[in-house]
Amino acid sequence: MRLPQRLLLAAALGAFAARRALRSPYDLTGKSVLITGGSRGLGLALAHELTARGARVMLLARDSGELERAARNLRAEGATVHTVTADVTVPADLERAVEETARVYGGLDVVVHSAGLIQVGPLENMTEEDFREIMEVNAFAALRLTRVALPLLRARRGRILLITSVGGKVAVPHLAPYSVSKFAAVGLGQALRAELAREGIGVTTVCPSLMRTGSPRHAEVKGQQRKEYTLFATLDNLPVVSLEAAEAARRIVNALVRGDAEAMIGGPALLLRYAQALAPQLTADVMALTNRVLPGPTPSTQGVKGASAETPITLRNPLKRAAEAEWNER
Repeated sequence: MRLPQRLLLAAALGAFAARRALRSPYDLTGKSVLITGGSRGLGLALAHELTARGARVMLLARDSGELERAARNLRAEGATVHTVTADVTVPADLERAVEETARVYGGLDVVVHSAGLIQVGPLENMTEEDFREIMEVNAFAALRLTRVALPLLRARRGRILLITSVGGKVAVPHLAPYSVSKFAAVGLGQALRAELAREGIGVTTVCPSLMRTGSPRHAEVKGQQRKEYTLFATLDNLPVVSLEAAEAARRIVNALVRGDAEAMIGGPALLLRYAQALAPQLTADVMALTNRVLPGPTPSTQGVKGASAETPITLRNPLKRAAEAEWNER
């Protein structure tokens, strides 16, 4: 056998072995998990799912009041949970959070980057600063967190879970900064998976579609704010179109346990992924047509929180209000 053939065979066998190792079921019992954005929404739903499977969690968020409410809720179910007040855009805060997790639990097994921003509105109303701000939270924070946690993850042959979005596969109208940041996060997940596999560290990137987490209240809304928010909040809580948060968390943690490289969460996410892969031109045309029926831009680039753009339609939505109450969004 010639040398190039031997090298190819060795590479193939190595890839197969790495795949088997990273896709072997990962037992979460007793594992220590750091969750950014863990005080509410999907991050809190993930905390519930992870602790139900025996993990011990450290919740990271900026609001100490939200963290305490989330921790009380989890402890009432018998979970082992601690909290750390920190900002994912501040490197020193991430270092402190990782150190605190290792101090409390004696090490770190899994990091989950669930913290995220979302801005809703026409591209014309978005500024360059909007793009920079969302990239810091949705993409660069994930990179910084991984780098800080790597020494501890190497010691435990740990796992990394990145929460991205179907918006990281297909750019959705009126979510331009969000889609750009999520495309970056998906690319980061693929790069980390390839480079950390040889160290026994598994990286799973998940791309959910709409989920009923109650999070639209915290979105920044621009353009025709009340129209934009009504549409966004309604779709986010529409049965069939959106996925219940606890079910989304279950599927996401299943992907982590299986060691999946990438997982689409929800039917719409799968549909859009395959549409983009099989018919990119048609998908682009559909998105362009969709944009034509959305509210037009306004002269101002000023944004407001979704909670300030509520309408009678959104206030009366029972699924929306139930999600907000359940996942600590109020």
